[in-house]
Amino acid sequence: MTARTALAGTLAAVRAHGAVRALVSQGQPGLSLCAADGRWTGLDADIARAVAAAVLDDPEAVDWCPAGSAARLSRLADGAADLTVCNVSWTMGREAAHGLLFAGVTCYDGEGFLVPSDSGVDDPAHLAGRRLAVHAGSTSPANLTAWYRPRGLAVEPVTFDSPAAALHAYASGECAAYVLDKVALAGARRTLPDPEAHRILPAEISREPMAAVVRDDDPGWFRICRWVLQLLFAAEYESHRTGAAGREAVARQAGRHGPAAGLDERWAARVLDAVGSYADLYERNLGRASGLDVPRGPNELWTRGGLHYAVPLH
Repeated sequence: MTARTALAGTLAAVRAHGAVRALVSQGQPGLSLCAADGRWTGLDADIARAVAAAVLDDPEAVDWCPAGSAARLSRLADGAADLTVCNVSWTMGREAAHGLLFAGVTCYDGEGFLVPSDSGVDDPAHLAGRRLAVHAGSTSPANLTAWYRPRGLAVEPVTFDSPAAALHAYASGECAAYVLDKVALAGARRTLPDPEAHRILPAEISREPMAAVVRDDDPGWFRICRWVLQLLFAAEYESHRTGAAGREAVARQAGRHGPAAGLDERWAARVLDAVGSYADLYERNLGRASGLDVPRGPNELWTRGGLHYAVPLH
């Protein structure tokens, strides 16, 4: 009996547990951050809520599992969580090494540099020979080597186990720059006492397609997570074309396929009621409404010059 005709293992386990166990960051404003009241906010956090709304009829039925960069994939592979939404970049090496599948890109980004505004640093080359703060277990050290070595330059990546530790090392002057995906850097910059005293360099030295991740042993669960994400893009696309009626049509179209995926026909409507379309997620967590005002750029739909493409639902 296949996952198309019966509840797959992960879905059954999630329902028995009553919550989606989601690995999130240890604190990245705009992506996944625990607020003072204990509520998790951010784009990644809302993706987890969307999955919970689809499978449990409750967007708040999430067990939040903060993890550092070095453990966010190994803990998922070991069965300690059902989903990773932790500003993790999609790479072949990660899929192959850990036995994982990336269910879809949640945010296109690139590696960048946060530096003091008065440092005189205008280009990554100006940081040659300097100590740079990076996250342990991230792609940053490899990205730095790939950018600097062909130019006959080198830097010293200094790894830290948490975003807070890396940011502190930069802010204290221990490191000349903080190296991280630029969307995450925008959130980190806002937490500093004087954000205007720091700037993110325009240059990007890598491609960082951040994505949701699941284990590769359950195609039914992978399918659900993938289509929850695709629903968000489809809802934005149809809303642009036909307004609120388009969003309702998307919910109906996706809903009719729910029973074949182990869901009910209301799953898509619940997701959109809980978190909105991808445009709503982005604006709330990274756009002007968030205070970060990160331009959508490649995170626009393809119809507006971006990279997100709404896969047909029906």
